[in-house]
Amino acid sequence: MVAVDKVLGFWLDEVGPAGWYNSTQALDQTVRDQFQTAWENACEGAYGLWLTHPNGVLAYIILTDQFPRNMFRDDPRSFATDSVALAAAKSAIDRKWDLRVDEPARQFFYLPLMHSENLCDQERCVRLMLERMPQTGASNLFHAKAHREVIRQFGRFPYRNAALSRPSTGAEQAYLAAGGYGQTMRAMQEAA
Repeated sequence: MVAVDKVLGFWLDEVGPAGWYNSTQALDQTVRDQFQTAWENACEGAYGLWLTHPNGVLAYIILTDQFPRNMFRDDPRSFATDSVALAAAKSAIDRKWDLRVDEPARQFFYLPLMHSENLCDQERCVRLMLERMPQTGASNLFHAKAHREVIRQFGRFPYRNAALSRPSTGAEQAYLAAGGYGQTMRAMQEAA
């Protein structure tokens, strides 16, 4: 069993903000090597005690929301634990445990909402980024708004369709051919 401190030390200190969104194959492999077994244990219901304190919930969310996206790119397992990460995040936010974690690490409480294909979760994510990330949230707020725009437009993230074996609509195919999420970001920047 992995410890809370190992997850947080690795992600927050070793990888840090510079590496969180600049993934490499080497980082993905390191995450797999160090945390795939822990993620598999979480899939089986392990780490419930982590959900009883702010740092534990943060580690749980990183393990179940962030790490699968590194470990399993273009694979349905990338999204397999999204629902448990989302439930943990919502519970922690309702308790205001997110506010007991400093920025920029606080953003990880909100990313399960950003990753959700539910518009209400998207709206809440935008509000939380605006209200609870005053020092470091500008970039995150922009991405939260971009994710929300995709869900407004399609009701889901078309760029997940292949990994999840979902058929794409004609509109989704055209969106992906035009650049997908990158196109959404460019359009929002031009409109600003």
